Amino acid sequence: MSGIQDGEIEARRIEVRGTVQGVGFRPFVYRLATACGLRGDVRNAGGAVVIRAVGEDAVLDDFQARLVDEAPRHASVLDVLTTRLPGAVVPARFTVLDSAAWGTAARDVPPDLATCEACLNELSDPADRRYRYPFVNCTDCGPRATIVTGLPYDRARTTMEGFAMCPACAAEYHDPGNRRFHAEPIACPQCGPRLTWRGDGTSGEDALAAAVTAIRRGGVVAIKGVGGYQLVCDATDPCAVERLRDAKGREAKPLAVMVPGIAAASAIATLTVTDVGLLASPASPIVLAPQVDGAVAPQVCSGLPDIGMFLPYSPLHHLLLRDLDRPLVVTSGNRAGSPMVIDDDDAVRLFTPVTNGVLAHDRPILARYDDSVARVAAGRPSLVRRARGYAPAPLPLPVAPSEPVLALGAQLKHTFTVASGRRAVLGPHIGDLEDAETLEAFERSLELRLRVEDVDPAYVAHDLHPEYLSTKHAARWPADHRIAVQHHHAHVAATAAEHGVEGPFLGVAYDGLGLGDDGTFWGGEILLATYTGYRRLGRFSRAPLCGGSVAVRRPARMALGYLFGAEPLAERLQDAVAAEHLPDGLHEREISLVRRMIERRLNSPPASSAGRLFDAVAALLGVCGDNRYEGEAAMRLEAAAAGHDDVGPLAWRLVHRDGLWVYDAAATLRDVLEARSGGEPPGRIAAAFHHTLATVTAVLCERIGTETGVGTVCLSGGVFQNRTLAADVLKALDGAGFEVFIGERVPVNDGGISYGQAVVAAARLSATAGRGE
Repeated sequence: MSGIQDGEIEARRIEVRGTVQGVGFRPFVYRLATACGLRGDVRNAGGAVVIRAVGEDAVLDDFQARLVDEAPRHASVLDVLTTRLPGAVVPARFTVLDSAAWGTAARDVPPDLATCEACLNELSDPADRRYRYPFVNCTDCGPRATIVTGLPYDRARTTMEGFAMCPACAAEYHDPGNRRFHAEPIACPQCGPRLTWRGDGTSGEDALAAAVTAIRRGGVVAIKGVGGYQLVCDATDPCAVERLRDAKGREAKPLAVMVPGIAAASAIATLTVTDVGLLASPASPIVLAPQVDGAVAPQVCSGLPDIGMFLPYSPLHHLLLRDLDRPLVVTSGNRAGSPMVIDDDDAVRLFTPVTNGVLAHDRPILARYDDSVARVAAGRPSLVRRARGYAPAPLPLPVAPSEPVLALGAQLKHTFTVASGRRAVLGPHIGDLEDAETLEAFERSLELRLRVEDVDPAYVAHDLHPEYLSTKHAARWPADHRIAVQHHHAHVAATAAEHGVEGPFLGVAYDGLGLGDDGTFWGGEILLATYTGYRRLGRFSRAPLCGGSVAVRRPARMALGYLFGAEPLAERLQDAVAAEHLPDGLHEREISLVRRMIERRLNSPPASSAGRLFDAVAALLGVCGDNRYEGEAAMRLEAAAAGHDDVGPLAWRLVHRDGLWVYDAAATLRDVLEARSGGEPPGRIAAAFHHTLATVTAVLCERIGTETGVGTVCLSGGVFQNRTLAADVLKALDGAGFEVFIGERVPVNDGGISYGQAVVAAARLSATAGRGE
């Protein structure tokens, strides 16, 4: 390499940190440096992009500013570190060097990106050599996190390593002026992955045609997607949807529908501008929105008013939708409760007996990534499930831990978080951590993330519940390196950290269940919190969970818990209960059993849970007596409330007990019973119940805010996935003068718990280090 020594003009070493690998950053640097007339080079090193540049001081200043201002749209620049290089020897022109493994920067892996417009044009152009090629991609789109085996991000450290580039692809790959310059998944029909129809062994276009024919005839096909296998069928064919439900073992939970574009999405759902923005974003999440009746088979949504839909995000999806010209159910390929399948042999074994075929390909999937899910409440987008398209992009930490931390999350909607420095990497949604298969998927995902991040956690953060598999996993660390974080503190800390809240805040945590520090189950809590600790200053009244987890699965039993065993505060609800008030579908034997359990306090732990109160009201109104999937009763209660905007709140009462403000739900439930007995439509009562909780929440925050002088509120917990309640609470608190935040990039459900745990653990470790302990 020829070089020159510059002493009169400046030489700089510029290290750019953040999500800067796998997003076309080096080609961008090359083009910008060339346009600025600079000499030097650029390379990936560790998790950063390192630039050496020589030029006039003012030009270098401009170049450095433009690195941030004009960065590729999928890049996220967190830091730009500059050092002077006096007497540096650099190339006589600007060049791109091979990657170096050294470097200490954080190692950010970009999420997988939906197919870009330029690649779609090639996919549709008969004259292009990638016409109808299902794996077309470039530096602006395609797989990233699902194929990366290590950093720096180069082809040799991806699952594309086994595909030798043909001369045409190699020429693009090595041309700094080409949009495929160092596009690591680069491929074409001559050298890249190929489709295979498992069964008769056909490949390429014939394999795709076989899948299209099977779906067109009403069949169900397992298709190898970007982050795992998916089950696909015609969304307008009721019989096909039922076959898919049988294959998946999903009795009633709604299914997602993929459509070719925004016009098609608008034909099956009522969309806001924010909905459209989410659908068309490079993350391409499933978006929940009110469905248009009759647009898809009724079995898709199982009687709920919202439909989850998304646009094709891979070339294969685009080809399927073009060839079939109809909306498709596209859902994760697994049996209900199990992790999504990513192994080809497992897919053939599991899906061949229950589908009409398996469409596979030979590009290995290293990391399992399900589809992300988002919804809009009160004009604010929020993630329900953070996975493909969003994870593993880093999130901020308000306080850096003294040493790296691994946060293990909870039990349901499991995620983990790796925290070091001022960044936290929230791993993708894994599923409910309740069996050996899902535990194995979690451990595999965790091992990969720690290896790619090159992090060896010194501390582990975990939930208080001793029986969670995640808590048991934490026992692998020494006792003095384990940090227990209360469930609801983690919830509200996650929301606060996402939005950069400083100082104390009021945390409103409404969810199903989480173990409290007093040994009871919580779920309707008002906390005065910081990142290091909290005080519980408000809660919902308690009722027994008769049968423990049985009461969670059976809202009718939860209703009996409130009717016969509600915490005695201002009044006894039991005195108001008549036979006609009992939920439908209950047998006298079960009623007697529950009475005895409450009287003898047998397997009936008390819970102050907003989620369980929703269950009880749903059962009392005849909306849902059994949860066939988590949250079904609450979802159906919200659906019943739709369209009843002219109702006011039901009766409610606050009681001050043991230093806490307690919402006594008995007054509200008495009103529910009387309204139902009086012939009030269940939908109007359901709407009034939502308004009641919003009113109660605002008053609780006003009283506690007045006592503490705190005017910031952070909302979290799975109950706030309820769009109606979230919108009402946001409006009520805003009207009361509070600054209010709710999770947007981090799910408010248990998918965000690990991030909150990491935030709390980092703050505690930092505080301890500051005291010299």
